Amino acid sequence: MAALLGLGIAAPLLFPALVAQFAFLWLMVVFALSWDVMGGQMGYNSFGNILFFGLGCYTTAVVQRDLGLDYFAGLAVGLGLSALVGVAAALFVGRAILGLRGHYFAIGTLGLGIAAAEIAGGWYYIGAGSGMVTPVFPGDVDTRNLFFYALLFALAGVCFVFLRALYQCRFGMAINAIRDNEDKAEAMGLHTLRYKITAWCVAAFFLALAGGLAGNMIGFIDPRDVAFAGATYGVWMVLMAVLGGKGTLWGPVIGAAIFHLVQELFWTYLLGWQRVALGALIVLIVVFYPQGIMGWLRERRAGQPAREGEAEA
Repeated sequence: MAALLGLGIAAPLLFPALVAQFAFLWLMVVFALSWDVMGGQMGYNSFGNILFFGLGCYTTAVVQRDLGLDYFAGLAVGLGLSALVGVAAALFVGRAILGLRGHYFAIGTLGLGIAAAEIAGGWYYIGAGSGMVTPVFPGDVDTRNLFFYALLFALAGVCFVFLRALYQCRFGMAINAIRDNEDKAEAMGLHTLRYKITAWCVAAFFLALAGGLAGNMIGFIDPRDVAFAGATYGVWMVLMAVLGGKGTLWGPVIGAAIFHLVQELFWTYLLGWQRVALGALIVLIVVFYPQGIMGWLRERRAGQPAREGEAEA
């Protein structure tokens, strides 16, 4: 943890030209960690978490535009309201959809981002299909990049520390029990629906904050390509957690770092073919590393003593 903190502080000093890319890295870390609350720790694979990110994008931007506050006050109020809106949406949607299980739940969540993108694309109050421009940051580009880098780094750090504490308490054991055998957990008296909704609210809280920051950092919110980009951000959340090893704390962080690096290389050297290359990467991950990097490391550690014993014999 200390090494990660040191790296986060040193990165903008060592690579000042890459501050924006590093800021997006921390955004990816929040994506992966928040998705893993449901998909990894609880075994509910959601493809609709992009809904909360998009709500955060638009809520923060609308507050900044309509309340007449200065940039930083508007951003602070907008982020606070975004978190509330995200949690409220998770409560409302969760009660309706978290009764589903397995593939039915995954398919049900798939429509959330699609429906939200269609609604936003036809709602002129937030720019409809033309998108929405966020307020201009009161400073030069380098200062803006460093500002949002610091905020996204802090958000990723808080998310990591909070989830680590959450997984070590009764809540973590409860959602793991739901993942392992939900029927048995219910038979033992566990109020599974309450835990499932709470887990989704936790994910929604961090994703909504990430959306408010990302919308301002990008400077423009498109309903389909930014806010409710299920085909990109929505899929990446899942892919990064799976790549690193879902159901672990460090797996999503490692997966996000590797994915972001590979993505930047693809977009730089395979322009025009980057989505094809990314699709091939997804296939390779699923086929050769179904348990992710952390699972692969566990298998190597578990197999090492056996191989040493065979060698001694």
